[in-house]
Formats: sequence, structure tokens, C-alpha cells
Amino acid sequence: MKRIFTTTAIASLLVLASPAVAMTDAECAASWTKTDVNKTGSVDEISARQHFAMLRVAGKPVTEGKLTEAMFLEHCKSGLFDAAMVEPGAPLEGANSFTEGQAQDRIVAAGFSDVSALVKDEQGVWRGTGSKDSAVMKVAVDFKGNVVSQ
Repeated sequence: MKRIFTTTAIASLLVLASPAVAMTDAECAASWTKTDVNKTGSVDEISARQHFAMLRVAGKPVTEGKLTEAMFLEHCKSGLFDAAMVEPGAPLEGANSFTEGQAQDRIVAAGFSDVSALVKDEQGVWRGTGSKDSAVMKVAVDFKGNVVSQ
């Protein structure tokens, strides 16, 4: 019984620690086409806010405030721009070391815009509001980086 539990625990950790499944070349190219609406070969944070937030969350620098097509495709193919999975039961209580800006980046990376009124509550969860699909809703970021709408 102990061996089954240990094997299951290790397998779970490997799944959680493994990178997201990357999009195909065609999916990345289509995503770039949607992102580079002006067809300039690069985008700035104003036009690609979600992607820039994803890069900051992943600790990836953006040179001179521009994301080129080559950089975009490289990050896309590595799985960086895939949607993050949210753990069951999130938002989870715990000591949250994220700054307000880091919490906001995670919310934007999850596809929300117009993020405001972020406050960390007594459970260590950042809570505020954000817009997604033309709807304003409550959002929360826990200490593990899970983003949920409420």
C-alpha cells in the first residue's frame, strides 16, 4: 500500500512539474497572425499584453519592449503561451509572496484585462476584478499562482 501511494505521489509531481504541451507550428503561426494585427513583424506590450504578462510570469526578458515573430514562435513552440492549469480547490490559502504587480501579471496572463482593486486578504489570496469576454468579474490569485474567476 505504501509503495502504491509513493508511486502515485511521484507520478503526480512529475505531471505537475512537466512543461505544458506546446502548440503545433501551425497553431503558433495562427496565434502570431492574430497577435501581429498590424503585420509589422513585432508587437509591443500594448498590442500583446497577455503574452508579455506570460513572459514576465515565466521570467523571460523582452528586449527593448518588443516581441518579434521569431521570439514569439520560439516561446509558443516551447509551450509558454499555453493556458495554465488551475489546481482543484483554488484559490488555495497560504503565505503569498507575490507582489501586487506579480499577481496582476498572472491575472493578465490568464486572459483578463482591466485588472483593478487587487487586495491581499487574510488567507494570502490576492482578490480584485478583471474583464474577460466582455464581462467584469471577481478574480483571485493564490500563493501557487492559480488564477480563478469568482
